[in-house]
Amino acid sequence: MASSHAHHSLPEAAVALEEAAQGFAACGSEPRLLVLRLLVRAGDEGLTVGEIQERTAIPASTLAHHLGFLAAGGLVEQERRGRTVINRAAYRRLEALAAFLLEACCADAKPSPQARAARAALASEAR
Repeated sequence: MASSHAHHSLPEAAVALEEAAQGFAACGSEPRLLVLRLLVRAGDEGLTVGEIQERTAIPASTLAHHLGFLAAGGLVEQERRGRTVINRAAYRRLEALAAFLLEACCADAKPSPQARAARAALASEAR
């Protein structure tokens, strides 16, 4: 759903350029991307730091740094339960980043069948 404001406006669901840059920077290393994908796979239950450590073999202090970076970028939500911290992927934020990248998909492409199909698919997902 495109905005009717200035030509550079983003859809309602999209994030501002600066926010998008921060989000992409937060997952901009192989270990952080690995952890983020692991949390996406884990779903709403999330994972404890120990569970992430078991699956990635990232040392505890390094993992804490990466999780902090992902949380600061808004990509991971952390919930304290007693002495345990549950980490979850921030799905809405991840969807907003994906929408930011794809919102202008094929806008400048010549009207080929593939471009029309891609635009139609994105438009139907936005509804």
